[in-house]
Amino acid sequence: MLTATDHTKLEELISPMIPGGWFEGPPGLTVDNDEILIVGTLAAGGPGDGDPGAFREATRAARMEIADRVQPATGRSVAWGVTTGDATTVFTSLGVPVMTRLRISEREVLDTLLAAGVAKSRSEALAWCVRFVGQKEAIWLHELRTSIESVTRVRAEGPRLA
Repeated sequence: MLTATDHTKLEELISPMIPGGWFEGPPGLTVDNDEILIVGTLAAGGPGDGDPGAFREATRAARMEIADRVQPATGRSVAWGVTTGDATTVFTSLGVPVMTRLRISEREVLDTLLAAGVAKSRSEALAWCVRFVGQKEAIWLHELRTSIESVTRVRAEGPRLA
């Protein structure tokens, strides 16, 4: 998990590369071990004039250049998205496979989603479950992340064995 200091260093690396006029304020970064997702709120009168698709096309070369500079420095892929009003559009993001072992009661949940037509495969059903928890338990997940950051900080400040 990324520490607050690591996140700040990424913001300091990326923010100066983003041309003025693209976003209202600095973009938000979502970071994991594989990817950095950069999402900004489209500025009025900026590239694409508030239209996510037009912004994507108008800024493609510049976004790719930024990604080409950030990826080697961080070891992570770079994805982009924009927010307009209440809607966020992510242009391209990695779909990373995750292996798991599930017991029959857990597989039953996935198979129920399949039978109901909510998902087309167990993989899609599992992704649906993860998105559902992310939406319904956002506050709890935020508290968990904050707690993890605190433990990481305290551990780093702790005594060292010689």
